[in-house]
Amino acid sequence: MEPEVAFGRVLKTVRLQRKMSQEALALEADLQRHYISLLEHGVNSPSLKTIFKLAAALDVSPDNLMALVVSEAATKRTPKSSR
Repeated sequence: MEPEVAFGRVLKTVRLQRKMSQEALALEADLQRHYISLLEHGVNSPSLKTIFKLAAALDVSPDNLMALVVSEAATKRTPKSSR
């Protein structure tokens, strides 16, 4: 799975666990709601600064957030076809 997709899935999962809307997260992280949507859909890649903003808004540490992303990416990999 692409890292952007894994990040988006984790972001949405954690946001919903915190019972936050995209708008509330965007406001708390000083980002645009549309940008949150693009991140959650795996369209955009967050910068390091954005990862820190999102982690703070979600009340998780940046390293914990990224550990969840790594775990998501590893568990959802599709096997490569053999030739």
